[in-house]
Amino acid sequence: MPYNRVDLAVRELIASFSCLEAPDLIDRLARTAAAVAGTTYSGFVRVDALRQEACCVHVHAPPGDPLRLRRWLAESGVLKELAVSSVTVRVRRDASVGEPGFLATPVPVAARDHTFVWVAGRGFGDGDEHLLSRFATAAGRALEAASGMEAAVRLLRGVRAFRPAQP
Repeated sequence: MPYNRVDLAVRELIASFSCLEAPDLIDRLARTAAAVAGTTYSGFVRVDALRQEACCVHVHAPPGDPLRLRRWLAESGVLKELAVSSVTVRVRRDASVGEPGFLATPVPVAARDHTFVWVAGRGFGDGDEHLLSRFATAAGRALEAASGMEAAVRLLRGVRAFRPAQP
């Protein structure tokens, strides 16, 4: 087969656009949210378009989950609260009743269901809320960019598949 510049160029573009894996991006964003908030717990929650159900998309927790946050997320009712909320949700830390401290803010992403980024594990104040809100905006842009790259890869594969054969 003769050297084909178009095929090579399209393959290289697909390879470079495919480097960003959505699960890796979400994990990196969650880890960074925890670092920004000065805690070891963070994650993402997705709410369906009808705002009836919320589910954890990703949870970043230290080994062994010492605060048993995964269980708390499932049993506390905070997911139901996020399902109906369109604003930041803050739960005060109260170890005597098992409240670990929780802060979730909406991620402005136009192409997805409602998404929240959350941090947990200590008491949070207004400054934390402001910082997490700014981080959520950056995370939303990153998620939209990743989605755009995935769409570009699909289109480029179509270009490669349907390009007329070169003599």
